[in-house]
This record gives sequence, structure tokens and C-alpha cells, in this order.
Amino acid sequence: MNAAAGVTAFPWDEVMTMGLGLLRLSPKEFWAMTPIEFERASRPFSQRRQTAPARADLTKLMRAFPDQHAGG
Repeated sequence: MNAAAGVTAFPWDEVMTMGLGLLRLSPKEFWAMTPIEFERASRPFSQRRQTAPARADLTKLMRAFPDQHAGG
């Protein structure tokens, strides 16, 4: 990263590891993909997955939508 310019280097190591390692793409397939295609292919394995809701948020949902029991 060039801190002075606020620019971060493209994470080639991570992208190539994902494409060639985890997705098992051939080098030809990897380099032929567009960035959008690669993002979509790697999305299920991305660390950007959503996290579980926080306890406070879950409590709010449980109060707003309590379980309904068949007997009342």
C-alpha cells in the first residue's frame, strides 16, 4: 500500500490462490475471466459473507415476531 497516496495494491496473491487453488481453474480459464465473472465464481468462498446477526438484533426480532404456538 502506498500510504501517502491512499492506494492499496491489488491482492494478486489472494485472487490467484482463489482462482487456481480453490476454484481449480486452469491458468487459461483464470486469465480469460472478467473481474465480474471471477467475483461471481468466488463469491461463495469469499470472506465477505454476511455474519450472523448480533444478539441484540436477534432479541429485537424475537420480540417483534414471537413464536406462535398451536394451542394459543
